[in-house]
Amino acid sequence: MSPTEPLHYDPFDATIRHDPHPVYRRLRDEAPVYFIEKYEVWALSRFDDIWRVANDTEHLTNTKGAASAQLLTKDQPAAPTINTIDPPEHTELRSQIRRAFLPRNVKALEVHARALAERIRDEALERGHLDIVRDFGSRLSVTVVCHALGLPVEDGPLLTEYVQGFFSHDPDTGGMTPEGLASLGELNAYCVEALRERRRRGADGDDALSILARFEHAGRRYGDEEAGSHLGMLVIGGSETFPKVLASAMLRLAEHPHFRAELRGDLSLVPDAFDEVLRFDMPTQYLGRTVAKPFEVHGRRLEPGQGVVFLYPSGNRDEREFRDPDVFDIHRRPPRILSFGTGPHQCLGRHIARMEGRVSLETLLPALGDYEVDLANAVRLHTEFVQGYGSLPITFAARA
Repeated sequence: MSPTEPLHYDPFDATIRHDPHPVYRRLRDEAPVYFIEKYEVWALSRFDDIWRVANDTEHLTNTKGAASAQLLTKDQPAAPTINTIDPPEHTELRSQIRRAFLPRNVKALEVHARALAERIRDEALERGHLDIVRDFGSRLSVTVVCHALGLPVEDGPLLTEYVQGFFSHDPDTGGMTPEGLASLGELNAYCVEALRERRRRGADGDDALSILARFEHAGRRYGDEEAGSHLGMLVIGGSETFPKVLASAMLRLAEHPHFRAELRGDLSLVPDAFDEVLRFDMPTQYLGRTVAKPFEVHGRRLEPGQGVVFLYPSGNRDEREFRDPDVFDIHRRPPRILSFGTGPHQCLGRHIARMEGRVSLETLLPALGDYEVDLANAVRLHTEFVQGYGSLPITFAARA
């Protein structure tokens, strides 16, 4: 979009889907509270506004959904999940579910993650090539999520198929497809059956499946369908985003070989580097809420029933929060980023994601040397909701 053109933001617009950052910059400067009339939704683009409003539970509700297919196109009904319930139910459920993501459990998950990462790396070294998304990131994240949630690890490929199907948006419009909704239905059906089986066997563990199987709110135990819907969202959240972030990490480090060499020489810098990738290339373009009570932001009045979306990648590139935000710098170490959201709905699995990123880079960087990225055969996804690589092949010297 040319700076002389009238400002227009529609996340489904093909130009914006291809590269949203130019319009994000204009939104921050010209219209930080932008009304998308077509969808009756407000878009917030500045870091501080997003941080503040996302923490507001008095004026906003999650019960109408958080994703674009719920808030914008209304293609997907807002089924009860941990993302679509409000306090006090949300507070109670989250306090129980988070037990599966406590540091001691993340430490145990790291053992599984590192063993798999090293096995995939060693297999790849025999070939001299690796698809960071399909061969590594997806396998690692779904294996870890199975361990965390209490699902059979051997079902990982099937769960990946469901999740990828759910995110297979229309290539022309970027929107949800009937096939995507069908994949979500298959995932939820799988999760419902997993809940039923766990209840038959007994649910006294600390994994998320057991916690959901026995959870009660206001004296009412969740039904199978309801608990299964919550479990399905945890599967999606725990397996879909990480492979794209890891692909961005490998790409950005190849583009900045001095940083890659620095990390190989000092792996203690890996956590900061991974956080910079999260800031610089956040895959999820937004999540949202619905206005429950009227309030104002920068003099604009937001009315009940209207949607509000938080443009997280825009906030992560806000010049008001970050110096030279469009520069990739592994030494940045900002005090806060928006890549896991903020407020009561902040990502439950953020510690797991950071562990996966650290383990992956610690495993791959010393072994793969000056690997090259095969962008000619890469597959980049440009949807209104999620951006990133669905496939990113890299090549390197095979083991002699």
